Amino acid sequence: MDVLLVGSGGREHALAWRLSQSKGVGKLYIAPGNPGTAACGRNVDIAAADIPALVSFARSNYIGLAVIGPEDPLAAGAVDAFEATGIKAFGPSAGAARLEADKAFAKQIMRSNSIPTAESRTFDSFPDAKAYIASRDEPVVVKAAGLAKGKGVYVCDEPSDGILAAEQIMVDRIFGDAGSVIVVEDKLLGQEASILAFVDGRNIYVMESSQDHKPIGEGDSGPNTGGMGAYSPAPVVTDKLMDQIVREVLVPTVDGMNRNGTPYRGVLYAGVMITQGGPRVLEFNVRFGDPETQPILMRLKSDLLEVMLAVCNGTLDKATLAWDERPAVCVVMSAGGYPGSYKKGQVITGLDAAAAMKDVMVFHAGTAKQGDDIVTAGGRVLGVTALGETIDAAKTRAYQAVDAISFEGVYCRRDIADKAIR
Repeated sequence: MDVLLVGSGGREHALAWRLSQSKGVGKLYIAPGNPGTAACGRNVDIAAADIPALVSFARSNYIGLAVIGPEDPLAAGAVDAFEATGIKAFGPSAGAARLEADKAFAKQIMRSNSIPTAESRTFDSFPDAKAYIASRDEPVVVKAAGLAKGKGVYVCDEPSDGILAAEQIMVDRIFGDAGSVIVVEDKLLGQEASILAFVDGRNIYVMESSQDHKPIGEGDSGPNTGGMGAYSPAPVVTDKLMDQIVREVLVPTVDGMNRNGTPYRGVLYAGVMITQGGPRVLEFNVRFGDPETQPILMRLKSDLLEVMLAVCNGTLDKATLAWDERPAVCVVMSAGGYPGSYKKGQVITGLDAAAAMKDVMVFHAGTAKQGDDIVTAGGRVLGVTALGETIDAAKTRAYQAVDAISFEGVYCRRDIADKAIR
């Protein structure tokens, strides 16, 4: 079966790498892809947002399965468009993708299905939001309701910071239309875990747990990013806690989406805060996480195409996945200045030396080919991922590979996985 993978980030490189190893995959196309995915299949110069061109390419090239990586084309109805022409597509419909694309909708689903989450209020007026935040004595979290590339969340310990965040989102429109509505939540305390599961509309198959590191700075300081690193498994998620998350979060979410008339298929990602009172949902994503996908797929031993087809065909209950018992750690190497302004076009050296290390994969995220060079082309540039007998060993190996790579202005956190090691 020929497969079209849509996207160009580190997540898509990891997906392309695993799909290229699936025995059922014939030709693998990646649109638009990056220099890393070019080693796994054939890159196609079609933007991930150009759904008509993607569907036209798929029809002309007899694609058997389209895999939609990023959230934007999912929210725009890419899966619906492929399926309308008879092409199987992995991912949720546009209606189901509202779980990520509209945080106000996600809160409504959680409230109506008794899914544990932070208390919240939704606002479409800045004066109303300002008045509410000013009346608070406790820390708040201010979120753009729409898609903001993982950056639209502000954790504010003081009401004045919350008002400033709301003003930047709603008045200054730093996230465009994604900030026309905001959600203001109580701040939750605890460790955050990423719970990803395959869902076929009825059946749920939970993947190995992972933990992301959103803030730019060590010790979880500074503004949020798309993710500065991740590890799998997350020791904070015990078997008992995972059972509770499945029972109290995943099952009622899938049931609630069915009752809502938007049945869910694809990958359901629950960002969960492990509080003293139990797990609480911070957010839902409707696709593989980035960078969580990198360590999770490093550990996946089963055929990725087979499980994706099981999701599309509604036969997930017959699937069994095998996992490498060794932990994996992913360290994101970013451009200096990210998540603010940063330079592009910096030549990257040391990629071959890092990739030659045992149990290491260097996943490209924001890179481009410039003549014979690989150069930076985004904020998050690489996701250097390694397996180890322990999380400490995986971390050591990942940073050894990181230290073999260089480009002007390179930045990475040096404390990825320290929470797990502690």
